[in-house]
Amino acid sequence: MNLRKRNHKHIEVSTHSFSDIMFFLMLFFLIASTLVSPNVIKLLLPNAGSKKSMSKESVTLSVNTDKNYFIDNKPVAKDNLKSTLMGISKTLTEPTIILKVDKTLPVQDLVELLDMGNELKIKMVLATQTAQQ
Repeated sequence: MNLRKRNHKHIEVSTHSFSDIMFFLMLFFLIASTLVSPNVIKLLLPNAGSKKSMSKESVTLSVNTDKNYFIDNKPVAKDNLKSTLMGISKTLTEPTIILKVDKTLPVQDLVELLDMGNELKIKMVLATQTAQQ
């Protein structure tokens, strides 16, 4: 009978450096997260040479110099504009309104349209004209 102890090798993985690495990763992500600004307003403004495709569910809202409102080239009274946009937002899953506003109109008119879209939770994109070279 063999009653001797067998020599068992004890294998160990050193994890002392993992805590240092985790500390540096945590420090990096804390610093990086403070540099990101969550209050950024995103505007989709096309460049002169780029052709960006919009969502298939986009509707055009045009305003001319006489403050006449058109949704997909159909005239809409200003009083009925909010209810019409509400109906559009209910029929489409992700509605996008492309705003085509005359550049001579006051900024306040544009802000009123953006407020209306914000209330209805509709994404609005301002259309611009490309620069002629």
